[in-house]
Amino acid sequence: MTGNDKDERTFDDEFEDEEYGSSEEFMAMYEESLKAIKSGHIVEGEVVDFERDKVLIDIGYKSEGLVPKREFMDAEGNLNVKIGDKVEVFLIRKEEDGYPVLSREEAERDKLLDKLKTIYESEDTVNGQIISRIKGGFIVDIGLKAFLPASQLDDKPVKDPEAWVGNRFDFKIVQFNKAERNVVVSRRVLIEEERQRMAEKTLSRIHEADVVEGTVRNITDYGLFVDIGGINGLVHISNISWGPVRHPSEMYQVDDQVSVKILDIDAESRKISLGIKQLTPDPWDHIAEKYPVGEKAPGKVISLKNYGAFVALEEGVVGLIGLSDLSWTQKIRHPNQILKIGDEVDCNVLHIDPSKRQMSLGLKQLTPNPWDSLPESYPEGSVIEGKIKQVTDFGIFIGITEEIDGLVHVSDMPPSQKTPSDHYAKGQTIQAKILEIDRQNERVKLGIKQLAPDPWKALPEKYPTGAIVHGKVANITEFGVFMEIEEGIQGLVHVSEIPPMSGENPLEQIESGQVIEARVIEVLPEERKIRLTMKTERPPKAPELAEGKDATGFGRLLKEKMQEHSEKDQ
Repeated sequence: MTGNDKDERTFDDEFEDEEYGSSEEFMAMYEESLKAIKSGHIVEGEVVDFERDKVLIDIGYKSEGLVPKREFMDAEGNLNVKIGDKVEVFLIRKEEDGYPVLSREEAERDKLLDKLKTIYESEDTVNGQIISRIKGGFIVDIGLKAFLPASQLDDKPVKDPEAWVGNRFDFKIVQFNKAERNVVVSRRVLIEEERQRMAEKTLSRIHEADVVEGTVRNITDYGLFVDIGGINGLVHISNISWGPVRHPSEMYQVDDQVSVKILDIDAESRKISLGIKQLTPDPWDHIAEKYPVGEKAPGKVISLKNYGAFVALEEGVVGLIGLSDLSWTQKIRHPNQILKIGDEVDCNVLHIDPSKRQMSLGLKQLTPNPWDSLPESYPEGSVIEGKIKQVTDFGIFIGITEEIDGLVHVSDMPPSQKTPSDHYAKGQTIQAKILEIDRQNERVKLGIKQLAPDPWKALPEKYPTGAIVHGKVANITEFGVFMEIEEGIQGLVHVSEIPPMSGENPLEQIESGQVIEARVIEVLPEERKIRLTMKTERPPKAPELAEGKDATGFGRLLKEKMQEHSEKDQ
């Protein structure tokens, strides 16, 4: 047989020459070998040929598989395999258009996933680069794209997420699923693990009363959290300064370097109490010697409340000027009427309570009290002249001195001036008489009508008992009628002094403004009263009752009414 004849031998001839037995057995073995090649796994193959943009690889299957050439090119675009090279590829599907679907990139990715799985199971770290920001976090390149939740980037809130993109860090894989190719990484876990190691080291070397350096990590309403070496301690707001602190953020910022004193260590709960003010002596220790009561002390207004002004004499020493201690004469409703925050003021030390760390200060005590000299300068009964400071419905205020005003009540104005705004204006200069100085309540009572003689003194002679007077009804009350005899002078006709005309109530026959006639019974100048009667003759006085006198006449009226009803019933 020639060489050509040998090459032309059929498959059956070749098969029969071997020790494989029958063709059925061979086919069974062949089919079994194909079953060993599984989709979704890495297989080894041999480069057998190149086509336009494909590389043909024999993986021992029925036909060669195709892999895009670009998967075998380097960064410069050069093909880095040749015919006969052994390569590992990933079998995606066994057949597509008669060819197995292969991928070298998938093979590399699958090997990387196996490597990452080993790293995940061993709790090792992987280095990666943050390449982009997405909703809820970032994408990190660790050979493949992994997800980094925003909360796992750092151990404190991130202010500018974009600033982290492009940076490389070590990460720990916290979730791994090869089938879904899902990898979640964390940087925060590594930071916390490192802090845990540092914390253990720090706790082993620190003691109470030690002074250490730290970094402000967080600021809250109630204090500062300071990192003193892998562990955070709390500087409570009360331990920041000897003086008042409205909010810690007014004095410190995150990342500030601070010196702190260790006040307490609870190793079991890993809680550490720190102090900043304890680094300096307590200014209240010798406060009474430094600021004796009754002495003047300079300070600065740091706060204004509706009950007074807080003044800092030095750091940690703050006193209160109460509203009543701001001025001798001004009616202060709020300290901002005379003070503002930042004012430098001199104060008088009134009282110190070191145990409560409280100090009372006064502003007015630095000057003499003008009320002390007022009675001597303006005795009661003297006449003053001053400008009207204020006009109200109930009277007018007149300036007596620069600091003290007096009130003329409407009752102390002439009868024709019962509406102050119709007769007086702010800034007008007038005279008034000092009627009373109430030193305790710091009030001065003035009068204008008292500048003229008292008309009541002449009334007993002008209107003797029995004199007939005429006037208009000024007011009607339940107990009688007030009759205006002359301007500013009224007399009372009691209901019992009104003769009944018709009806049961004598008052029903009288109207306001009506001109009536009456007779004077009695004039009482000291009491400012005139008793009148409308009866022509006064009846004899009624006998005394068991428990008093029937002064109003209602008992007599009630008795007459009961007799009338009794007669009707009979």
